[in-house]
Amino acid sequence: MRKIKAATFVSLDGVMQAPGGPEEDPVGGFKFGGWTFHYFDEVAGAAMDELFSKPFALLLGRRTYDIFAAYWPYQKDPIADAFNPATKYVATHHPDSLTWQNTQSLGPDIVPALRRLKQEEGPDLLIQGSGNLIQTLLANGLIDEIRLMIFPLLLGKGKRLFGDDAMPAAFKLTRSQTSSTGVIMATYERAGEIKTGSFVTGEPSDAELERRRTWK
Repeated sequence: MRKIKAATFVSLDGVMQAPGGPEEDPVGGFKFGGWTFHYFDEVAGAAMDELFSKPFALLLGRRTYDIFAAYWPYQKDPIADAFNPATKYVATHHPDSLTWQNTQSLGPDIVPALRRLKQEEGPDLLIQGSGNLIQTLLANGLIDEIRLMIFPLLLGKGKRLFGDDAMPAAFKLTRSQTSSTGVIMATYERAGEIKTGSFVTGEPSDAELERRRTWK
């Protein structure tokens, strides 16, 4: 069974828009494109190398596909060497315009398409960017692993990693490290349902009972 893994750069306030450069995604007047650039060191670079060291297929939303397809086929470096031959699965309403080699559309209904892909033999499905796609998959409980590189800055407005419709689920931290520039690299794997409890002891006061009644 294949896993779906989301690997994402994210700010402290949850923004993931345009980490790579000013022209990457200025939609909505976003002014901070390239916000990850000055935080990369050898530790962060090694984490990226490790991410792409095993076989994978790319799973992309249409906007991220367009960004990647206009850039990576024209580069010569280790990431391009990994991305270009990989199979690319794309969520798109316009499959006829997919021109990057080894690319195929997920079709009109991506959720059942991905459920089928997960059951097939093959490399894991790696999401890069693709915030809208990530939110759709989180809403349907389809992401098995989340790899975050959390950068020590606040961006304010911008496209965010997590929306309000994620299916509630517990995750466990399976790996973490910190770069010399304060970037936290954390890997989380799905760990079942959320368990709740309470630190409250003893009988609630009349004031507490009234608060509960009025806050419903």
